[in-house]
Amino acid sequence: MRKFETDVQKLKYDILVQVIRAFDQNKLATIYHDIPKIVSPGPAPTMRCCIFKERAIVQERINLIMGGDKQKNHVIQMIDIACDECPVGGIYVTPSCRGCLSHHCRDVCPKDAITIVERKALIDKTKCIECGLCVKACPYHAIVNQVRPCVESCGPKAISMTNLRKATIDDEKCIACGSCVYRCPFGACVDRSFIIDAMKMLNDKQANVYAIVAPSIVGQFDYVDVEQLITGIKQLGFKRVVEVALGADSILQAEADEWLKKGILTSSCCPSFKFFVRKNFPTLSKYISESDSPMLATGKLIKAKDQQAKVIFIGPCASKKTEFQLPSVKPYIDCVISFEELQALFDAREIHLHDAPPTILSDASFYGRIFAKSGGILAGVKNLVEKTGNQNFRGVAMNGIKECDKWMKALMTNKLVQNFFEGMACKGGCLNGPLGLRHNEQTLINIDAFGERAKCDNPNVSVDRFNESMSKK
Repeated sequence: MRKFETDVQKLKYDILVQVIRAFDQNKLATIYHDIPKIVSPGPAPTMRCCIFKERAIVQERINLIMGGDKQKNHVIQMIDIACDECPVGGIYVTPSCRGCLSHHCRDVCPKDAITIVERKALIDKTKCIECGLCVKACPYHAIVNQVRPCVESCGPKAISMTNLRKATIDDEKCIACGSCVYRCPFGACVDRSFIIDAMKMLNDKQANVYAIVAPSIVGQFDYVDVEQLITGIKQLGFKRVVEVALGADSILQAEADEWLKKGILTSSCCPSFKFFVRKNFPTLSKYISESDSPMLATGKLIKAKDQQAKVIFIGPCASKKTEFQLPSVKPYIDCVISFEELQALFDAREIHLHDAPPTILSDASFYGRIFAKSGGILAGVKNLVEKTGNQNFRGVAMNGIKECDKWMKALMTNKLVQNFFEGMACKGGCLNGPLGLRHNEQTLINIDAFGERAKCDNPNVSVDRFNESMSKK
């Protein structure tokens, strides 16, 4: 059974498991000394040039698991010594150049940066503007554009290189989407963890701790049924597990009503999308829906009924770790942990999900559950708008930050027929969040099937049912 897609995820998990066990055994004082030797026992290195560098990187990861630098609120951070100085060749001609006669690469270059020398293409880097036209024109794919994975993955262009060829993040541009965390092949881009805070809350006997789980949880732990997974979460010490899809249900009507009032609207659910618009298209901020995110809405529903509640969000999203720290959100969401961290909790505390009896989830509607995929929000709002008889709804699902950028630039022209814009920073939607365990086509199939299993298709009914269930406790 393979729980992880990459060895970077496995390394992160191994360290998390050791930190959780140290917390449970009251041995946190020695983790910086003990855990590096457990994860990288040596004497020969297995991941880096030497055992000392391996252990130093483990120590940096431990620091981020413990919460990192408290003076830096930014969730996505760079471990400098883990950055392997990936080559940055830009556009260059490979030995595969055949010296063809057509010379398409030279002819399409707008800056005359390509010449033919001894029948081979040669790029003058002082003239090249990295437009990529020659890459597309070469019939042999002999010209390539070599870009660092972290840079290529970063839609808002927040990552650049230092003079030492190390990657660095511009916090003013970063939207905390976490794409670089998943894409960096050396694990140098890392998300801060709040797992220690979560475990302290679970140890608090005076608090009722609720887990609110993103709908994308289905299929992430694909070695067990989701009903067994929910039981496992309760065995960690949670009073109740609630679907964040319930919060999605609660805001659907609000977004539909807001669209009917304003005529043009962008969705409110993805924090990274909202950060992106506000940082790059401030004049379009007026179109961002004023509705709460599903996470925030779920927290509000719970705390309205239970004043002793502590609410911990569990999902694949890095930007939720930024959102829950916002002053408007903090009173309702107490902590955020990832699916990766949840897996480490299960294993560190030896919770065997295969043996767990099922716990049925029945909080949310079909439309709330499909929020996890690109186009899900759009479908839910469209359904409610058309029930009013309004046939003017023209929506578009912006799938990933690059599409968001394209459509927001188009919206600036005021010439679009589209009038509702669903923004998702992660391509495919939340189901492909960077802190998830799975990123494949099966996750979409799982979300659709989970939506079909909902007890109702009316978002308002599911919210009423939840409030009734909380009142009975």
